[in-house]
Amino acid sequence: MRNDAYPDAFMRDILAAVKTIAVVGASNRKKRPSYGVFAYLLARGYQVIGVNPGLAGKSVHGTAFFKTLADVPGAIDMVDIFRNSAAAGGVVNEALALNPRPKVIWMQLGVRDDAAAARAQALGVKVVMDRCPKIEYERLAIRNA
Repeated sequence: MRNDAYPDAFMRDILAAVKTIAVVGASNRKKRPSYGVFAYLLARGYQVIGVNPGLAGKSVHGTAFFKTLADVPGAIDMVDIFRNSAAAGGVVNEALALNPRPKVIWMQLGVRDDAAAARAQALGVKVVMDRCPKIEYERLAIRNA
């Protein structure tokens, strides 16, 4: 799949199918986009897990934060990357090392790493880059039951 245009059906299928989302780079600062997206996804019924070494062991939105993806107990359906493009490849590698692997790797607005996307796709993981799940959820009017 090209990583600059995503069919609505592809996006809708992802957002309707995933249940557990790890937000890497989630923040406890209310003015940060990751804080708002985290809260939005929680309010839509997703199980959202924060991954941020600086907040590990703390709780934001009533949810425990972890230092790394490997520290998260249980399976993760989607990894949402709120880090810059230079850091995205390392996060993707960490996600691909999980067992089981996530079904989806999502890179936030402005975040792209084509080589990392290719590595994930070669292993059967769906990839979305330079998009926000909150925006796509609203745009597609997803119903997550």
